[in-house]
Amino acid sequence: MKTIISILIAAACASQAIAQNANPTSTSGAEVLYRQGLAAEKAGDPTAARSAYAEALRMHPGHANARYRLGELKIHGPVIAAKGREAKFGAVIVPEFRVDEASLGECLDALAKIVSKESKDEVSPNFIMQDPKEQLAEAKISLNLKAVPASAVLRYLLDQSSAKARFDEHAIVVAPK
Repeated sequence: MKTIISILIAAACASQAIAQNANPTSTSGAEVLYRQGLAAEKAGDPTAARSAYAEALRMHPGHANARYRLGELKIHGPVIAAKGREAKFGAVIVPEFRVDEASLGECLDALAKIVSKESKDEVSPNFIMQDPKEQLAEAKISLNLKAVPASAVLRYLLDQSSAKARFDEHAIVVAPK
């Protein structure tokens, strides 16, 4: 009786192993797509990550990690996109930024134009000012910077005007501190 049970267990294990390895290319292909999804997610591109995870699941429906990450993207997709926008914005180098007694709005408009030009329109920041009491309108800014990242220029502008910024999915929202 023990030998029959042992044979049945061994056969079940062997058939499970055969079933899992029946199509090793789809399993390894799904893993490659899953890793591409992770890389896209890290780069701040939830759309590319979503399509990579979906394709991994199409190739291998039992890929639990891809299914989990796809669910997480539904929840955190906008946050990932905002972080990606922030990283792309910060990677643009501003060759020169010179203003003298300019308002924050004028400075943000100039920064947006420079970033668009330097990135060849790959990064086009949308600045939204949330200033209902018009506290930021009074600030006058003077800067003379050369060859700095756009994120540093923004940080200097915000410091001089006592403002803060939040990267949303589609815009950079500037408000008083």
